[in-house]
Formats: sequence, C-alpha cells, structure tokens
Amino acid sequence: MNETEWLAEFASALNRSDIEGVASLFAGECYWRDLVAFTWNITTLESRSAIADMLKSRLADVRPESFKAGERSGWFTFETAQGRGTGHVRLKDGKAWTLLTALNELKGFEEKRGPSREIGTEHGAIQNRVTWTDRRHADASELGYDRQPFVLIVGGGQGGIGLGARLKRLGVPTLIVDRHPRPGDAWRSRYKSLCLHDPVWYDHLPYLPFPDHWPIYTPKDKMGDWLESYTKIMELDYWSKSPCRSASWDEAKREWTVVVDRDGKDVTLRPKHLVIATGMSGFAEIPNFPGRETFRGTQHHSSRHAGGEGWSGKKCVVVGSNNSAHDIAADLWEHGADVTLLQRSPTLVVRAETLARYRPYYSEEAVASGITTEIADLTTASVPYGALPTFSQATVEKIRREDADFYARLEAAGFMLTFGEDGTGIGPMYLRRGSGYYIDVGASDLIASGRIKLRSGVEVARMTEDSVVLNDGSTLNADLVVYATGYGSMNQWAAELISPEVADKVGKCWGLGSGTAKDPGPWEGELRNMWKPTAQENLWFHGGNLMQSRLYSIFLGLQLKARLEGLPTPVYGRAPVHHKA
Repeated sequence: MNETEWLAEFASALNRSDIEGVASLFAGECYWRDLVAFTWNITTLESRSAIADMLKSRLADVRPESFKAGERSGWFTFETAQGRGTGHVRLKDGKAWTLLTALNELKGFEEKRGPSREIGTEHGAIQNRVTWTDRRHADASELGYDRQPFVLIVGGGQGGIGLGARLKRLGVPTLIVDRHPRPGDAWRSRYKSLCLHDPVWYDHLPYLPFPDHWPIYTPKDKMGDWLESYTKIMELDYWSKSPCRSASWDEAKREWTVVVDRDGKDVTLRPKHLVIATGMSGFAEIPNFPGRETFRGTQHHSSRHAGGEGWSGKKCVVVGSNNSAHDIAADLWEHGADVTLLQRSPTLVVRAETLARYRPYYSEEAVASGITTEIADLTTASVPYGALPTFSQATVEKIRREDADFYARLEAAGFMLTFGEDGTGIGPMYLRRGSGYYIDVGASDLIASGRIKLRSGVEVARMTEDSVVLNDGSTLNADLVVYATGYGSMNQWAAELISPEVADKVGKCWGLGSGTAKDPGPWEGELRNMWKPTAQENLWFHGGNLMQSRLYSIFLGLQLKARLEGLPTPVYGRAPVHHKA
C-alpha cells in the first residue's frame, strides 16, 4: 500500500466512524502528532490504543472530510467541522509509522490575504474621512485605555512580535508590552560580534521573509533593526519602555488584571488571555561560589556581557562551555584578552557549516527546488519527538565521520565531547534541555589551538579578591569572570509576574522528559507547556528559536482566535483542569 492508497483507506474508515479500522492502519510502533486540528492541543498519540481513545472522544465533533493527496509524496489536505488542515504520513510496510495533522485556518475566520485583502481606502469625495493614519492613531490612544486587548503578550522579542503578527492578521485585538526602549533592543544590547548561529532560511519571521540578499548569518544589530521595522510594517500595537509589574487572574470575571508601567505611570489592563513571551529561558542563573562577594574584579552573567572592548591584556575566566560561553570567550580573545574557558561537563559541538548541510529543507537549494518555508516547517514538525532518535542517530554518526579530524583536535586539547545521552545530537538535546551544546562558528579552533585556554572536568571551589580557585587546587588569576551558566525554567516569569503558586501549578516549561535516569520525566511526547493550554486558565507560553516561534505561532494564534469567536475548544490529551465559576 502506498501513501495515496493508505490515505483513501484512512479517510474511508474515518467517514464510517470505524475507529478500530483506523487504528489497524497504523504500525505496531506508531505516532500521530496533532497540532490543534483534532485535539485543540499540541499532542502526540504513541500507540494504536491511544489513537483509538482519542478518536472515540473527538471524532464525532471533528467530523474530518475532504482528504486530498498532495503533489509531494505523503502530503495531503483535509477539512474538519471547524477548519482546514495539512497532513503528512510516513509508511512502514504499508502501515502508518508517523502521521501529522495540522490546522491551517478556521472556517469563516480566514486571514484576509490575496483576493480577500482590504482595499485600503474608500474612493470618492467623503467629508470627515477617516484615514489609515487616523485609525492607527486611534489604536495607539485607545487600546489599553478605552478598549481592552483580548490578548496581552508580555515580551516583545521575536517570539512576541511574530505571534502579534499572526493575531493581527486573524483580527484578534492584541497588545504587546516590552521593557526595552525599542523593538529589537534585546538583540542590540548584546556584544557586538554576536550573529545568529542558524542560517537565514531557518530564521524568517511570519509573512515577511528576509530579502534574498540577506546575509546567511544575521548580525545582531541587523536583526534588531529588522524586528523594529517589522513591528511597523505589520502594524502591531506595541508598547516599548513598558515593563509588566504584576498579573492576577480574576476567576469571577474570567479575565486578567495586569499592571504595566507606561512612561512612569501604572496602567491597568484587563485582557482575557495572557501570553508570556519573554524567551524560553527564565532568570539568569548565577552560581553563588564561596568568596564571590570578595572578588574585586568585574563579574557578570553572560546575558550582561556588552563585549570584549577594554579587556585587552586582562585575564578573563568564562565559566561554562555552551553557546554563550564560546561566543564570549572568542569575543574576548579577539580583543586581546587572556581567556580561560572552564568546562565542567561534556559539551555537544557541531560545526555551523555541517549543521546547515543536514538541514536540507532550509537552504538555497531547497528554495530553488520549490520547498517553501511552510513546507520546510511542516516537514520538520512531521517528525514526532518520540521518533526523532531514529532520524538523528544515523545523522550524528555521519557527522562524526565527516568531522572526525575536527573532533580529534578538540579532544587532544582536553575538550570533553558528548553527542547526546543516546547519540542523537543537537536536536533532541535542545528539546530536552535547551542547553548543553555549541554551534561552532570559530571558537572551537581557538580552543583546539590553545589560543583560548581550557580547563575541563573542573569546578570552581571558591573565589578570592583576585582569583578563581578550582576544585583541583589550582588558581586562575582573574580581572573578569563571566558566568555563562544558563537560565532557569520559563515558568519563573509566571512566578515573578503572577505568583509562585501559579508557577508551581503550571510546572516547568520546555523539555520533553526523556524517561531516562537523569531526567525521569514525565514523558509527555511534546514540549512542556509551550504553545498550548496550561494548568492556569487563559495563560500561555510562547517562545523557542526563530523557526519554532514562526511555526507554532500559527497554532497558538488559531487557539486564541477560536476562543475570541466563542468556538468550542475541548482540549484532548494532557488537558489542564480548569475550575469554572
């Protein structure tokens, strides 16, 4: 049975409500990943029995129909009672191994685009005409005061901005608030040499791709300017210099009470939904080494590192060995500093050029062959996390063979390498931990050659007025100590803005829960709490890298639009329990 034949059998069984017949079309090891279309959730069903249970609960409401095979193998389109979607199936011996169903749009609430775009003006002679400028000024003066947003997004980086654009196109009244003076400042404030580690084809924002002359690796200030321009072009309602002070859920009114500092005055907002888009990481984690308070040099977290200027000839210690640690160590070396990198545990390293080769859907060749960003994103999404090791392990073995000399040089310098706890590489590590890796853009060669000094397998025992003392008894004199020691969970923002009780209720954000001894779970099959309903009613989390923010803003946007329009949205899966008034 090929994909087209399988799809016909699948559609027929669904039409007959033959749930056991549907389940029989799946292999013994199988995954059905649903992005909002069947479950109003982002969830993965990992067995025939799980698939059958979902269909028993949801099939009568979903009423799937109009399945049509696409031009590319395995792809198809379909409709449900409330929307239209895209799907993909992979077969093993004629049975479905992986199935993706993703909602694209809601019937009757489609985005205005192409033939349905707005005319932009009313032709003729009209007294007291209301112009585009008048409307934008009204939005700026009224939203948050005379009119309340349906959605408040806290955090105006690429995630919040991209989601705001989706919601704008869907007609969802949305306000974005951010503490920085200008959109894009989260990028501008970083050290001057910073560039994106992912290539341009991976990093487009929704609707407005980078022009085809854009550099492959975007400099951070260029990215900041693009985000600022994007907010204007997409006509987003965006309050800069407006930190969010507090938020609380009013159970009786079914709305949030959010206090925002705008121009030094507290403004109370009452949105129905609150989205935390402050980045996938929580607060900076700074280790409290004994004697740290006595150190007379400069010490700061990597998020506060402005650049290597002024450190020429100075002794600098970078604590950590992930992306930020490598970037900052290289930046300091380029400015003439004497740099030592402290590596406590093994780090996964992959060369940027190599990684790009193994993302074939995000490349110049893919664009030339007709693979759009949307196709690339859904292809990536079509691989369930539980099946990812099957894809990743073979790729990692190829990379290790191809770059064997590169890895041998690093190991000869004493650098401790890992390729993931199960040899699955950077993708699963990013999903499980959000850390533990470095995409090499030059620092590895500095380490291998000894230009960046390395101390591996050691930890800081204590600090003195002018040095860092390691647990092997050795001492590193230091003028600067940079803590590239990561961040806590994103739900720390919920603790800060709402309450520790709500943060505990929601639980950690990000991470799969691998089921291993080091990370016993729970295994949820999806990233915890991201882009889907949480245990706190009407509280959402949005973030991830640029590709993830772009893709999952579709599904978060549709969930919020459905709630604005009063559509029934029964959540299936690990559904949160919300107690109604």
